[in-house]
Amino acid sequence: MLKALSPLKTRGQVGASMNSTELADESVREAISFKSPDEQRAEGKALRDMVSREDHGRWKPAKNRRDPVDVLNESNVGRVTGLIPIRFGRMMQSPFAFYRGSAAVMAADLATISSPGIRVQACGDAHLSNFGGFASPERRIIFDINDFDETLRAPWEWDLKRLVVSVVLAGRHIRLSESDTGRAVAATARSYREHMVNYATMRVLDIWYDAIDVDRFLAEMESEETRNRIQDRLKKVRARNTPEFLFPKFVEHIGELPRIIDDPPLIFHPTAEQMPGIHSGYKAAWARYRESLSESLKVLYDRYHFCDLAIKVVGVGSVGTLCAIALFMSREDDPIFLQIKEANASILERYAGASKYSNHGQRVVVGQRLMQSASDLFLGWGIGENGRHFYVRQLRDMKTSAIIEDFNPADLRSYGRVCGWALARAHARSGDSAVIAGYMGSSGIFDDAMCDFAIEYADQAQSDHRAFVRAVRQGRIKAVMDA
Repeated sequence: MLKALSPLKTRGQVGASMNSTELADESVREAISFKSPDEQRAEGKALRDMVSREDHGRWKPAKNRRDPVDVLNESNVGRVTGLIPIRFGRMMQSPFAFYRGSAAVMAADLATISSPGIRVQACGDAHLSNFGGFASPERRIIFDINDFDETLRAPWEWDLKRLVVSVVLAGRHIRLSESDTGRAVAATARSYREHMVNYATMRVLDIWYDAIDVDRFLAEMESEETRNRIQDRLKKVRARNTPEFLFPKFVEHIGELPRIIDDPPLIFHPTAEQMPGIHSGYKAAWARYRESLSESLKVLYDRYHFCDLAIKVVGVGSVGTLCAIALFMSREDDPIFLQIKEANASILERYAGASKYSNHGQRVVVGQRLMQSASDLFLGWGIGENGRHFYVRQLRDMKTSAIIEDFNPADLRSYGRVCGWALARAHARSGDSAVIAGYMGSSGIFDDAMCDFAIEYADQAQSDHRAFVRAVRQGRIKAVMDA
């Protein structure tokens, strides 16, 4: 190991007898301290003394655990009041739907569990339905995480635990046997661990270049029938999730400019109170968004002109936050739709620390770029006239997600494996893959712990869902079932 020189000694005493090249070499040596992969894995293995792998398999609610209904009501602060019943109505439909909308509840629970302390850029809401396919800027369909509203640096295992619990709830939702569901959970956890071991041996750039394209995704599917079904669906997605297809579906002509068609309560034009700046065409907000783009993309963005904007209710957890679609045109036959999503503080901040970004839209965008193998060209952030933070991306750019209800046991097992792979790749980009791999080890001990936790916490989520439904029936909260 080279003996480091202090900056004062380098500039003073040593400087008189060293030329500029030698000074530069010595400065570089000061900054570099390499650890071998074996040393990094040993660091991870040593962390088991603090929190054993088996410890991750245990779940017991804290004695002072908060009422999940109270946690959900707290998460509604700042949302559009009239849309909250729609959010709760969607969460009532099943324990799996409830789980999708209750990330805040699980974040509070995860914070009570001991952690080995390894941090990565975490998704914050890594359930099965937040993975899917979309088009890269090169127009390849790739598979990856596709929701980053809660992203933040946080313990790596929080994401994995949220993922494996969602596999259990999905299996129960489609009425698979407990053994089939258990095999799918084990496949998910094992895939994450084994791919993390692989990433620990790769060059850093190779990790960043890695992507799960269609061919690699299909290779993970166990049956030819499933592969054929996916390919047929992708053909439809390529044809339908394009601006040319969406334009006549969403737009009507009133006067000279095209206008997005209202379809309340899910698509409607906002009032000036809901989105100030309506009379100027949100000129100031769009200008702030433009500043978040690179210089080359500003040239692309400037080719388009704003025409109209409408609120569009999406998802489960996002319902009630201000989500909108905006129509831009470069000419009469060249539209593009941008999706604007409000960005609030991550649910993880209360437990993992505040974001370093003052704008939560920027937090989402930076996290997405860190975790995804490719991100949308128009991805950027801004702030509205009302002070709300937001981020922007293209609407439905060949985006597709799994239809869980169509899964058989092999499908859930295969899909879980790919999601585990995608999550490992995302974590390896920002975290120390060798340390994480060393902690998990080469045996199935950690996989078994994830399976145990997934089943126990899925029971908790189902119990919370029952309490939530009771609260609706008792009139504590209001829920509206939408189409």
